[in-house]
Amino acid sequence: MRVVMKFGGTSVGSADAIRQVAQIVAASRHEHEVVVVVSAMNAPDLRTTDTLIAAAQAAAAGDGDATAHVAPRLLALHLDAAAALTTPAECAALEPELRAMLEYLSNLSRSIAVLGELTPRALDLFSGLGERINARLIAAALRSAGLDALAVDATELIITDDRYGNAAPLMDLTRERSRQRLLPLLARGAVPVVTGFIGATQTGVPTTLGRGGSDYSCAILGAALDADAVWFWKEVDGVLTANPKVVPEARTLPQLSYGEMGEMAYYGANVLHPKTVQPLVQRRIPISIRNTFNPNHPGTVISAESGMGTVKAVTAIKDVCLITVGGPGMLGLAGVAARIFGAIARTKANILLISQASSEQSVCLAVPRADAAAAVAELRRELTDDFSAHDVEHIEERDQVVIVAVVGSGMRGTPGIAGRVFGAMGQAGINLIAIAQGSTENNISLVVAASDGDAAVRVIHRSFAL
Repeated sequence: MRVVMKFGGTSVGSADAIRQVAQIVAASRHEHEVVVVVSAMNAPDLRTTDTLIAAAQAAAAGDGDATAHVAPRLLALHLDAAAALTTPAECAALEPELRAMLEYLSNLSRSIAVLGELTPRALDLFSGLGERINARLIAAALRSAGLDALAVDATELIITDDRYGNAAPLMDLTRERSRQRLLPLLARGAVPVVTGFIGATQTGVPTTLGRGGSDYSCAILGAALDADAVWFWKEVDGVLTANPKVVPEARTLPQLSYGEMGEMAYYGANVLHPKTVQPLVQRRIPISIRNTFNPNHPGTVISAESGMGTVKAVTAIKDVCLITVGGPGMLGLAGVAARIFGAIARTKANILLISQASSEQSVCLAVPRADAAAAVAELRRELTDDFSAHDVEHIEERDQVVIVAVVGSGMRGTPGIAGRVFGAMGQAGINLIAIAQGSTENNISLVVAASDGDAAVRVIHRSFAL
């Protein structure tokens, strides 16, 4: 069986954690072909990617030595781990390689300070370095544990467009490059340790897949290699029925469908990157969410099958703004919805929820709070003539709101689910500001005041005995 497995920043955040990773990989390698994808180290007192981005931003503000100041800390973090995990020979070979990578970045930092500008392309060079360093450290740790392992930069494998900071993979080219590079390694019994988060354009310029994109990297490679399974190793036992910080009695879900996981990821469940499920669904590759620090727990399996239950989980999105466009003249006004959505699209804001009553006198939509000001400004420009004609009379913003999503494919065709949700809200005295449900019936989304968000999640969770 061919398995692509990804270890997140906390799972590789210390020498002890990496030692646990090595044990998991070694045990898996006895039974399977294994490709490992890794994030940057997230040590308790030094988060690598955040540190590198801060250094890049300081350079743009004129501090040309910003990277040089943090480089010794980053080098010490990785070399201390190497000293605890690898043989003296491996450690000695690793040090000059890491020094050279950090020195290159220090030189780039000075150039940015002279120019006074940090381009998205340059920022991708900074923010992807943590994965490149850590892949080499973990490959050395695996070799020291007796495995044939080598670090592979995903710039060789994942070919993307040139949207720096949030690049999208070109899957045909990625499939070709990944198979050409990795399949011979797997055939000889080696373990490739691939950098998460990064890729490269067709001309070889490094890119990144967006924050949290290491999960996406793993899914892309799983699809490209026709993996039999993709395993995400995290610091939790699997996907929970709710955020345990909000609902202490939340439990691990043994099974979810692709659709259910997609809904949960989109609506605030932080276990998987929202785009991660997409490449794997098309090839029907099962996903497992497992705990690096509790590897015997079965975790959650995500596949085409949903498993038992109607409502599976309750999630929430915070930092949301609700925008309402309304007016009596909107009734029967052809094309107004298209113009509203077109205006939002021009600002590149993500629409999280849409609600419209059959009276057609208002359209309500939710966007991330950070995008709200630009969205409202563009709506006012688009609808200027409609305001003059009094067809549209108001554009209202409400930013102290939360979207609560009730997820479960078993809700489809089951009478009374919405009634139980709304009844629970009513008994708890929680006002519903807006409601949306798609025709797939696997998600009921409610907008409530931010002050009621946690209470709404708890009430629904208990109402369905999740």
